[in-house]
Amino acid sequence: MSRRQIVWIAVFVILLASGCKEAPPAAAPTAAAVVSVRRGSLASTLTVAGQFQAYQQVDLHAKVSGYIRSIKVDIGDLVHNGEVLATLEVPELADQLNGSQAEVQHSQSEIVRAQSEVAAAKATYSALHSEYTRLAEAAKEKPGLIAQQELDDAQSKDQQAEAQIGVAQATLVSTQQQLGVSKADSHRYQTLTNYEQIVAPFTGVVTMRYADTGSLIQAGTTSDTQSMPVVQVAQSDLLRLRMPVPEGDVPYIHQGGKVQVNVSATGRSFTGTIVRFTRSLDTNTRTMLTEVDVPNPTLVLSPGMYAETTIQLEQKSDALILPAQAVVQSGDQIYVLVVNAANQVEKRAVTLGIQTANQDEIASGLQEGERVIASGQTNYQAGETVSPHAAFIPTAAQEVGQ
Repeated sequence: MSRRQIVWIAVFVILLASGCKEAPPAAAPTAAAVVSVRRGSLASTLTVAGQFQAYQQVDLHAKVSGYIRSIKVDIGDLVHNGEVLATLEVPELADQLNGSQAEVQHSQSEIVRAQSEVAAAKATYSALHSEYTRLAEAAKEKPGLIAQQELDDAQSKDQQAEAQIGVAQATLVSTQQQLGVSKADSHRYQTLTNYEQIVAPFTGVVTMRYADTGSLIQAGTTSDTQSMPVVQVAQSDLLRLRMPVPEGDVPYIHQGGKVQVNVSATGRSFTGTIVRFTRSLDTNTRTMLTEVDVPNPTLVLSPGMYAETTIQLEQKSDALILPAQAVVQSGDQIYVLVVNAANQVEKRAVTLGIQTANQDEIASGLQEGERVIASGQTNYQAGETVSPHAAFIPTAAQEVGQ
């Protein structure tokens, strides 16, 4: 056998041997954990730190200048509306009050005198007028009986007496007006005397004491006077819980909105209601101040404490929902990987609605019941065939409408 024939026989044997080997099995489809798009209730919330403030707080100033005669309260004391907190000593004010009261009595005496002068003037006028009338009638009945000079003198005295009544009445009016001025001055000094006592304008707690017995206190009568206050009082049985709401969430804030409050300092949790908000943004922080009124009858909460607040913003009862981890947000693209009926992967753009920490609302792009890859989306390619199985999503992560 020639060498060439031997080579062809060897090649034939190799080809025959390779043809007898089994073809390798096809690769199995990649497993994929999927979730179904479902309908349910979904609510978005905002969690921010809030701070308690006194419902109202004021520095109490003296209306008059004087020395502190006594001060009855100190920081932490509970006070009631109208309670005397401190008393001033203003000796010159008492003298001014006594002087004004004496002036009132003097004016009253002047009125009595003026009234007497009016009565006397009227009596004089009555007598002179009667005399002139008699002379005039006699002269008319018997001309020449009464001298004309005597008749003229009687008429002149009659007119003077009538004028004197007007003068006396004017004096009486003037003294009555002076009495009104005197009474006004006396009332003013009496009012200033009442300001010697510093009283609580509402029920609250003394949060600061600025003066002691013997301290000289300047009158806080004008806004440009840097007078020292006596005490500071805060109403703490009702507190304001103030929360800064970011600009993007402002449209969802409304009166009556619910707020879940957790105070870590006391371990207390409760639900509050939004009662007011500023309706304007802070230009520095781009937030809107929002308040909840919190009753605090036992004073367990103190102004200045912090609280973790969760505000319910938006809620839907029939929303298409997916776990947040099933939605891919890459730059401006928002999409999901859908597994179709043929178990092939499709890349689908979606539009989101309400977003929470664990769930997203699908506003468009998906239908109820469609299967979506729940995680590890970078491991799959569009058009790839997968072996889907239900993903395990912890129920604690699901947020249903609150």
